[in-house]
Amino acid sequence: MTDAPDTPHIIQEPRCWSGGRWTAQVIKNEDDDGWAVAMTLKGEAEPALVGPWTMGRDKKNPKPLDVSAFHTLVKTASEVVRRHEQQLHAQLNKSVHITTADGQRLRVALAIVPDEEGATATLSAQDELGEEVARASAPPTFKLTPASAAAWAEGGFQRVR
Repeated sequence: MTDAPDTPHIIQEPRCWSGGRWTAQVIKNEDDDGWAVAMTLKGEAEPALVGPWTMGRDKKNPKPLDVSAFHTLVKTASEVVRRHEQQLHAQLNKSVHITTADGQRLRVALAIVPDEEGATATLSAQDELGEEVARASAPPTFKLTPASAAAWAEGGFQRVR
């Protein structure tokens, strides 16, 4: 009988543990005589986290992985991935609040969509109730500031070039 493709493959070896989504691999630290542990998310080519690993009692070989160490590593690696995703989201999505010449308060947002063949960006404006009042294309290099948002609004929310 074979496992279904979505059935997690569980490995529990002294130098390699896998719980389905994450794999912990104890590796020789190339920079010195110690050991490191690499945490890799299923489907990813590179580890999300690489950190030092404890030496065993013989001061030569690494301490074996165990269930509590694996769960701690999963928690830490998941937090690293989450922070990376938050940082990327913050880089790609910015917003400012402005008041137009006629006294309308708006939230102007820039959303950048990365793409290997060319990123795209969209400017949008929402009123105080969250209703969208305008949307236009913008270059992904557009710098959103209160001044540039106000200029866009005063210019009739035209496409930014």
